[in-house]
Amino acid sequence: MGDITGFMKYERQDFEKEPAAARVRHWKEFIASMPQDALRNQGARCMDCGIPFCHWACPVGNLIPEWNDLVFRGEWQAALTRLRATNNFPEITGRVCPAPCEDSCVLAINRPAVTIKNIERMIIEEGYLNGWVRPMPPAVRTGRKIAVIGSGPAGLACADELNKKGHSVTVFEKNEDIGGLLTFGIPDFKLEKQIVQRRIGLMQEEGIKFKTGMHVGVGISTKHIQKEFDVMVLAGGAEEARNLKVPGRELKGVFQAMQYLPQQNRVNKGQSFSREQRIDAHDKHVIILGGGDTGSDCVGTANRQGARSVKQFEILGCPPRERPTDNPWPQWARIYRPSSSHEEGVAQDYGILTKSLSGKDGVLKTLHGVRLEYAPRDPKTGASVCQEVPGSQFSVPCDLLILAMGFLGPVKTGLLADLGLELDPRGNVKTDGNYMTSIPGVFAAGDMRRGQSLVVWAIQEGRAAASGVHAWLARAFF
Repeated sequence: MGDITGFMKYERQDFEKEPAAARVRHWKEFIASMPQDALRNQGARCMDCGIPFCHWACPVGNLIPEWNDLVFRGEWQAALTRLRATNNFPEITGRVCPAPCEDSCVLAINRPAVTIKNIERMIIEEGYLNGWVRPMPPAVRTGRKIAVIGSGPAGLACADELNKKGHSVTVFEKNEDIGGLLTFGIPDFKLEKQIVQRRIGLMQEEGIKFKTGMHVGVGISTKHIQKEFDVMVLAGGAEEARNLKVPGRELKGVFQAMQYLPQQNRVNKGQSFSREQRIDAHDKHVIILGGGDTGSDCVGTANRQGARSVKQFEILGCPPRERPTDNPWPQWARIYRPSSSHEEGVAQDYGILTKSLSGKDGVLKTLHGVRLEYAPRDPKTGASVCQEVPGSQFSVPCDLLILAMGFLGPVKTGLLADLGLELDPRGNVKTDGNYMTSIPGVFAAGDMRRGQSLVVWAIQEGRAAASGVHAWLARAFF
């Protein structure tokens, strides 16, 4: 490394954020990048640790120590080359990835980790700013036609890789815009859609075709796709949301997070909804069930809509502030992690079970819950039995209830029913080691194959599936 004592000389410095009171008044990103000199000092904190556990923890295997060192040296274009070698969309992961690499940084054993995610974001933005990120269509086409179903991060990564190998790729998206979760699921204040569209435009110039409003298995025949293309890659995500099965679920005012968040993103781009259709938290008591990233996104959305109050309930207990003994470095730390949305105002509560909902004239007014207590985790199975705390029943005003309780896997009707392919015990699409399903020539990647996960895992899945497709095509046609 260029500065082997950098980790001792420089403290961790994060990007500055707009104050919470100001940023909740708009839907734009609110993080300001730092000057290059300051970021070079952050790159200098990388320790030349010998065994880069950050690289081990990164799902796409980013060459993190290499580009940290290059940033310190001011060699931004070389850093960009290293970054793009493993990650198709660093401008996206540099914004929305939870950075498991940083939890596994050697410096993080007893000090704040290197700001890996921030450096990643700055490298790719420098690349765009300086014109280093340009369309690079393949010189030769193989003549093989591939249909990618779904334009989320897995589908886009798979399409990008297969296009680079010279195959002709068409991406089918059921919604009106390309991007899947990136466009419709993640709020604009975390990922502005111009960032996604900038990348889509680049991919189009490289020869990838995108078809929107094409719901394969519903509006367009699955058999037609199989007939027209040599390979089909399923990347439709895990869209079967976990439901709340309690009395009062039918009341008006209860919505799934993936009804709530996409609608606001559509409003932000200019689409209008009737008063009956609009899901608006303005002047309402809002409760979000679920403590994950999706729930956090709902918190930020509700605050920007002008909610009267925002509460977030999690059925599990509150995570510890520091690593428990059964969760040592370099594992991902299972600790309490407040998000930027939490900074903007929310009352979080843990160990809460919703028992019922009640209302007036068919409209939600109250949530009725009870507190849970968990027994110590079984060291062999990892399970923890819970029970209701006697006398802990409570009721709280609730005009809008958002369900952000996770997903149960891909939707089984339509496309998957048409294909009749084999599922795994968790209800996801079953594949072999090359990501091919039980039907030859049909592959799967992303949340549809592995279940609900991170954007960076979806990118890795898309890349791996592309390798499997390319190898199968080589055997089958060449």
